[in-house]
Amino acid sequence: MNVEEFREYCLSFKGVQEKMPFLDVADQYSRDVLCFYVGSKWFCFVNIEVFDFCCLKCEPERNLELQETYQGIKPGWHMNKRHWMSVHFNQDVPDNMVKELVRQSYDIVYRTLSKKEKELM
Repeated sequence: MNVEEFREYCLSFKGVQEKMPFLDVADQYSRDVLCFYVGSKWFCFVNIEVFDFCCLKCEPERNLELQETYQGIKPGWHMNKRHWMSVHFNQDVPDNMVKELVRQSYDIVYRTLSKKEKELM
């Protein structure tokens, strides 16, 4: 999977918007981070220049299980390590699993949106 395929997949879910919210920070890596939002909350982010990993929300128990199963799944970079994970591309996590985890992250965040936010999508 490449960055464009990944981006298209993330944007395929209902109500998803993309933003690059860190354009004014000093760190170049962070400036190149693209975040995917459902409503007002993000469910995924990825560096579009390096495309080394994505950061996704995950249920804590599943997060630990996945980290034990895959070398390419680590605690979330710059995020709450219990609820977020970094999924590294081109390691031992198959593309279909990456997509499943992106969908899971979207679903987790979507469920937390208010009824009003959901109606606006």
